[in-house]
Amino acid sequence: MKSVSDYFAHDHDQIDGFFAEFRKLKRGDPALAKQKFKEFLKRLTRHIVWEEEVLFPAFEKSAPEMVPGPTMVMRREHREIKKYLDLIHDKIRVKNPESDEAEEALLSLLESHNMKEEKILYPAIDAALGEEGIARIEESMRAIPEEKYACCCQSHPAKEAARAHD
Repeated sequence: MKSVSDYFAHDHDQIDGFFAEFRKLKRGDPALAKQKFKEFLKRLTRHIVWEEEVLFPAFEKSAPEMVPGPTMVMRREHREIKKYLDLIHDKIRVKNPESDEAEEALLSLLESHNMKEEKILYPAIDAALGEEGIARIEESMRAIPEEKYACCCQSHPAKEAARAHD
């Protein structure tokens, strides 16, 4: 990884591509659309895990004057993103393609979120961490087990347990 900016912006583009494919396919080929959504969900979840567990803490340690600042805003937006993902995912699980409203809200939020990260946060992280810090980021991201971000459309014990307490 040469820079956080380039790596994470490229990841944004790939993630966005899976979501665009899902949206094109959801009414014509629901099974393939579901696969695209699963890949989108997995990749976006992995991206968020990388940011919250590796990237943001490293930045906060390297640039304490920026804390809480931009990473606090990004974490709050991640929680909003997850709400829309759950709404869409719930529709997919019951084979209901009527998720346009949640998709539009998610797209709007992701566009704004990604722009803030790509124009402000990632360049600040690159400057704060330098080459050596960026290399450590990449190692730490690779060390995160897939279970942390693997997603499915089968069973959701954590979600079901949370609903049981509602």
